[in-house]
Amino acid sequence: MQAVIVYESMYGNTREVAEAIAEGVHDAAPNAEVRCVPVADAGADVTRGADLLVVGGPTHMHGMSSGLSRTMARKSGETEEEATGPGLRSWFHGLPDTEPGTHAAAFDTRADFRMSGGAANGIAHRLAHHHYDVTVEPEGFIIEDAEGPLRAGELARARTWGAGLV
Repeated sequence: MQAVIVYESMYGNTREVAEAIAEGVHDAAPNAEVRCVPVADAGADVTRGADLLVVGGPTHMHGMSSGLSRTMARKSGETEEEATGPGLRSWFHGLPDTEPGTHAAAFDTRADFRMSGGAANGIAHRLAHHHYDVTVEPEGFIIEDAEGPLRAGELARARTWGAGLV
């Protein structure tokens, strides 16, 4: 089995969740080839041939990040080096369609307050548009504040969720 976890991360929280998901996939399928890559490094050569594609990103303004929200995040605080690269919205424009039967899952990081929204549903919708079979409900992992940190226990939950994808 070949699994690829693609993530967009501004402050490191979504990267940490993606890495925990990759560990969970590896725990459940020790012989699997598992790659965890930032969106900027996830060209068609990386995603092509994956049996499982997991995609995640931060929640900005109730949904997936946009050029405007990414610029605002970069101006508001210390962001990861990869935050200057492309976001998931633009990445999806270059994602080639796949053959039916290729499994996928979507996740996000989000705040836990009323009306905060989430990016995972939009990610799942775009995966389905490219003919991926989204096999589980999109999942959200909770951050304590706009820039994090992750809520206690979320990395363990992400690892368990990743194992359940296999």
